[in-house]
Amino acid sequence: MRRSRLPPGGDPPGTPRLGGLPAPPNPPGPGAPDGGPSLLRTSKLVKVYRADGITVEAVRGVDFELAMGEFVAIMGPSGSGKSTLLHVLGGLEPATSGEIWLRGRRVDGLSTAGWAVLRRQHIGFVFQFFNLLSNMTVADNVELPALLAGATPRQARNRREELLAELGIADKAGAAPARLSGGEQQRVALARALANEPSVLLADEPTGNLDSSNTRDVLRLLRRAHDGGQAILMVTHDARVASLADRVINLFDGMVADDAKIVPIPRTMNGVADVLELRG
Repeated sequence: MRRSRLPPGGDPPGTPRLGGLPAPPNPPGPGAPDGGPSLLRTSKLVKVYRADGITVEAVRGVDFELAMGEFVAIMGPSGSGKSTLLHVLGGLEPATSGEIWLRGRRVDGLSTAGWAVLRRQHIGFVFQFFNLLSNMTVADNVELPALLAGATPRQARNRREELLAELGIADKAGAAPARLSGGEQQRVALARALANEPSVLLADEPTGNLDSSNTRDVLRLLRRAHDGGQAILMVTHDARVASLADRVINLFDGMVADDAKIVPIPRTMNGVADVLELRG
């Protein structure tokens, strides 16, 4: 896949705003842990749910950074705040407090409409349950994000043809999502998420409902996207899936328990593919 770039309709060079929010006067902070420029950053991020007199702290003071082109996996036990964190980062749920920075600008104060614009221009989502529009064809599902981001119909069609061909489902363009297998639906969901060439791809358990064969296919596609320069932040409970990432962040009770970099080992060392090098 091609290296991600600012899609049609995105912020032009030198713009002082992102998704309708003025750029802050202070710099976005240090670079990501691997030393590259920071794409996505949080500072003391908190998400609290309150209902019927009960308070649940789903995310508690999370600080992390994602570099341009980096692939980071988020792991942790059920209820540790993994999916909540991803949803807050994508503006699907508001943060209670803390900061979110994307492409050097603070975005946690965006309105609902502002987040919608930001997602169209810079954020791609892949959900565990696909979330395809059942009343649209595969082609329409994939073309829609590019059109919303400002692409012309021809550009959106060309992008859709490129993605579906690369994902091996070009012959499914005219089909309804319900007529596809689970693996095919997840490929369509991935194509839709990449259609507007987002700055960052957020994937929430993208293989959670797939068999082993389809899991391998989807992971191969994610790795190919990453090799092409796509930044990816993926929630998973499967260590084998997480091993594809550059780093693994473990959450526990809504907090970062550890941050590990995956370091390749020479093949001469007992055939082991990777190990985790703990930070801190």
